[in-house]
Amino acid sequence: MSKRPITTLFMLMSVDGKISPGASDTLDVDKDFPNIEVLKEGLQQYYDIEQTTDLWSFNTGRVQAKMGVNEKPFPEKTPVSFVLLDNSHLTEHGVRYFCARSREFVLITTNKNHPAYNVNEDNLHIIYQEELSLEAALTILKEEYGCERITIQSGGTINGMFLREKLFDYVDIVVAPVLIGGKNTSTLIDGSSITNEDELNSLRVLQLESCETLDNSYIRLRYKVVS
Repeated sequence: MSKRPITTLFMLMSVDGKISPGASDTLDVDKDFPNIEVLKEGLQQYYDIEQTTDLWSFNTGRVQAKMGVNEKPFPEKTPVSFVLLDNSHLTEHGVRYFCARSREFVLITTNKNHPAYNVNEDNLHIIYQEELSLEAALTILKEEYGCERITIQSGGTINGMFLREKLFDYVDIVVAPVLIGGKNTSTLIDGSSITNEDELNSLRVLQLESCETLDNSYIRLRYKVVS
C-alpha cells in the first residue's frame, strides 16, 4: 500500500497545452475565458466536472493570489479540504479565506515567517519543510490527516515537479477549443526539461481510460499513469 494519497492531475488547457491565456499574472483562464465568444459557451462544463473531483485539492498560493483570495470576502464552508503550497503569495486574509472555505486547510511552506503563523484557526495545519519535498508532504497528508485521494490543480512549474518525482497516478484533462501559443505562457507541465537519454526514465507513460466529447467542441481525456 502506498504511503501517499492517490493523485489526479486535473486541469483545463488549450489544444496546445496552455493553462493560461498568456504570460502575465494579470491573465487567467477563470477570469478571461468567460469573456471570449465560443469558449464561454462550454466553460461551465469544466466547473461542473471539477465539483465531482476528490475531496482533497492541491493548489499553490500564487495561483490563488491571482484569483484574488487575498481580497475576496470570506466564503461559505465547503466539504473540500484544501492544500496550498505557498511561501510568499498569501496574506493573513488569504489564509483566513481558506480556513473559512475548507473542511481542513493544510499549508505547505518553507517560510518560517509565513503569515499563516499569525492565524489561529482550528482547521489550519502547517507543514513546514526546510527544503521542499512534495513526496514527504503527501505522506504527511495521508498519515496525519487521512487524505487518501487528492486532486492536483497547481501551475505548470509545480506540475513539473510532480512529474519528475513520479507523483502522478491519474491525469484528467478538459481541453478547450482554442490555440494560445507563446513560449513563455505556462503549460500543463513546465519545469526542467529532459536533456539526455539517461533522463528518459522520468517520462510517464499513460493509458487512456476514456475520451469524452463535451458540448461546444470541448473534450475530456482521462488517463492512468502506467509507468
